[in-house]
Amino acid sequence: MTTTAVNPVLRVAPAAPAEAAAHFRASLAFHADVSDVAAALAADGDPGFVVLDSRSTESWDQGHVPGAVHLPTVLIPEQAERLLDRSVPVVTYCWGPACNGATRAALALAELGYQVKEMLGGFEYWVREGFEFETWQGTERRPVDPLTAPWAGDDCGC
Repeated sequence: MTTTAVNPVLRVAPAAPAEAAAHFRASLAFHADVSDVAAALAADGDPGFVVLDSRSTESWDQGHVPGAVHLPTVLIPEQAERLLDRSVPVVTYCWGPACNGATRAALALAELGYQVKEMLGGFEYWVREGFEFETWQGTERRPVDPLTAPWAGDDCGC
């Protein structure tokens, strides 16, 4: 008797194309990536959303996305209405992929009636992709990490 080992990738069969399309469309409704956020902010005019840093004041001072609103997650219920317009979508971020602070902030905002997306990669990938950031001491920019973005050009081709 011969047994055929099942490839670990295909151990669970891929979803049907229509199911997969619905899933990935939904994912894009909830997430934005660092490069897309940076491109929208760099374009002339209003990007149509506000960026929200949900980290502590110490973290904000260490570095944040230029133009972001600082609103730690714990303060969202009491301060969101004063700082944010409900008609403008909000893109939340926290430290990085290993942190779910942006997810918690997005949940808190959604529960208050805001349209919200989470910026995948957070502040870590903002810096690693070579985008300018602000600190309490001024503006900084680090070299592009070649594992996260191309050295030359603004378009990764995704």
